[in-house]
Amino acid sequence: MNIIAAPSIQETISKIFMAENENLNQYEGLENFFEIETQLVYEIHHLEKDRAKQTLRELIDLIAVRAGKDTIRAVRNYYIVLSSLMARKLYEMRVPPKKAFAFNSACIELVDNRMNDSEFLYVADELIEFFVSIISERKQPSFGHQTVNKVVMFINDEVERDLSVEDIAKHFHISTSHLSRIFREHAGITLVEYLNVRRVEESQYYLRHSDKVISDISKQFHFCNQSYFTRIFKKYTSVTPKQFRDSQHIPYFRYTLPNAK
Repeated sequence: MNIIAAPSIQETISKIFMAENENLNQYEGLENFFEIETQLVYEIHHLEKDRAKQTLRELIDLIAVRAGKDTIRAVRNYYIVLSSLMARKLYEMRVPPKKAFAFNSACIELVDNRMNDSEFLYVADELIEFFVSIISERKQPSFGHQTVNKVVMFINDEVERDLSVEDIAKHFHISTSHLSRIFREHAGITLVEYLNVRRVEESQYYLRHSDKVISDISKQFHFCNQSYFTRIFKKYTSVTPKQFRDSQHIPYFRYTLPNAK
């Protein structure tokens, strides 16, 4: 009795690849896919948020051309691929490896467990918002004082730690008074204000994409209580944390340092 061995994984993939290579000849525009994707990564890296959203729509249209009735599944898979691509970009920009990995995991969690089929275009915009926000953290500030530049990057990396002015001054081996003075002089904002700004910015993602209660998010970002968190959040966003969570149409708050070049 002759037993026919099952094809190996490599043989199976090779056959699928050859068949798909022939099949794609009938679709127009797919030869531009990776060129458009390169453009998308460029736009995200340069914080061109609105252009990036439009470019991602172009890629989704191309995916739909090939996927047909299976478009939603194909788009889901691409979002995960794109998230991994951006995580690698963050790592290349010297984001701490754990944070880059957490970024990738968060995006996959959103796509796998929180994306309804009817929301796939909304999720595309949300991912671009998230990508641009994280990338913007890694843009090297260009203030005239290198310690101020380093402090900004340090806060961006450690925003979920319970940092105080004293902690930051100790980390950079300078006095709190000197640090406070040079930060305000070059950044145009006090160090305490900048800490609050970054915490508000980061908390928005947990409000919109997690099931955590607002009091827990307040604790996560080390506000002394939920009432203070609400007051600071509204100061910068003009809405309360609950209002932001309840309305998907409220845009994300983004802060630009006044003296940033």
